[in-house]
Amino acid sequence: MKAKHLPLRSAILGALLTFGSLAVAAVSPDQAARLKSELTPFGAEKAGNADGSIPAWNGGYTQPIPGFENGGRRADPFANEQPLLSITAANMEQHADQLSEGLKAMLKKYPDTFKVNVYPTHRTAAAPQWVYDNTFKNATTAKIDGIKLEGAYGGIPFPIPQSGAEIMWNHLLRWRGASWHVDVRGVQTTATGAHVPTVLSSVDFQMPYYLKDGSREELKSKHHDNFWLIRMLNYGPPIRAGEAITGHENLDPDNTQTWVYFTGQRRVRKLPNACCDTPTPASAGISMFDQTDVFNGRLDRFDWKIVGKKEMYIPYNTNRLFQRPSKDVLLDHHINPQDMRFERHRVWVVEATVAAGQRHLASKRRYYVDEDTWIAVLADHWDANGQLWQMGFANPIVMPDIPATASPQSFGFYDLLSGAWYFDGMLNDSKEQYKIMPPYADTTFTPEAMAGEGIR
Repeated sequence: MKAKHLPLRSAILGALLTFGSLAVAAVSPDQAARLKSELTPFGAEKAGNADGSIPAWNGGYTQPIPGFENGGRRADPFANEQPLLSITAANMEQHADQLSEGLKAMLKKYPDTFKVNVYPTHRTAAAPQWVYDNTFKNATTAKIDGIKLEGAYGGIPFPIPQSGAEIMWNHLLRWRGASWHVDVRGVQTTATGAHVPTVLSSVDFQMPYYLKDGSREELKSKHHDNFWLIRMLNYGPPIRAGEAITGHENLDPDNTQTWVYFTGQRRVRKLPNACCDTPTPASAGISMFDQTDVFNGRLDRFDWKIVGKKEMYIPYNTNRLFQRPSKDVLLDHHINPQDMRFERHRVWVVEATVAAGQRHLASKRRYYVDEDTWIAVLADHWDANGQLWQMGFANPIVMPDIPATASPQSFGFYDLLSGAWYFDGMLNDSKEQYKIMPPYADTTFTPEAMAGEGIR
């Protein structure tokens, strides 16, 4: 099928904007009204595409998964489906325009083992009505002032985006529940195919931004504009047992804070630069802070622009990935293709180049952000020499119990130059896979609490 680049709407004409403007304004009430007509409540195009390969959005997937118990494995609701096509190195040119540069590089690098199995598209994204209502309000009130986000709470901040920076804020503030617990496992695979466990952790998360009975004023006064909180306690591998990390992501990136506890030092330390291309202790230094969840962190290291919106093959509804033991899913150079699911969806393509006066290990990045969920599902990274360096990926799954289609802290990257790769959120052998929790106490995500629990 020939790729069809979708025309940009009038709201973003001329909006190949960089991040450098002092303020980005909200849309008008007339524009926001589209969220109740031709757009979904999150701002995606409600209609399907011309050839029917992308269906219309009809409210998402909210049907309970049989046998599911909170914290357990969410079965694959589409387990009986077969691939519509399988893209390999031999036929990739026929589908090149629907593939990211990273996927094409992987097909070329591992022609005998890597392939992209494309399944029927299901637009499963869903959220509670109160999240939709807040998103509608945010459309006319949210703005970026310098590097800070203001005027948004409890929903997608920019459902009708006008800049690349707005799209990335949508990704950072995407709906995935308010409070949850995950048994996280990270694995680095060397270029020779050796699987090395990097982290086994019990992790608590909370998004004060999405507390149902909260408000913008309460987020500011009670939570000091911290929109995302993490407390991570390592119980393995043995050399890392007892380590811990606590982080606060803030709507004003200058107020983001991270603390770590190392057993050898027996003290909590505040990280001076928990951002960007600094290696994160949460992955044993394998990945950068801003590679968490494909992208996480402050935006001012880069200039951001919207390249366009187009139809592409992306990981989606990947519940099947977490059904088998990890030993069957991890191959020498990549995830086993039979455990992956790709679908055709519309994505926003956003390009990031290092801003004047800034530095970063990646000279350029390209993100592919799903229009329905605002998840950055794929990313391409170029190094300082202009070589395509890494391919980042997320694995969104259907979670109708929330309801949401979200990535359950499952992400990673392939190093296209060295051949090594990293997979965080390898939940296949986990005790608990994204357990929805009641709101945590305010004291949970403090360095003092971490110090009390992190002693080996």
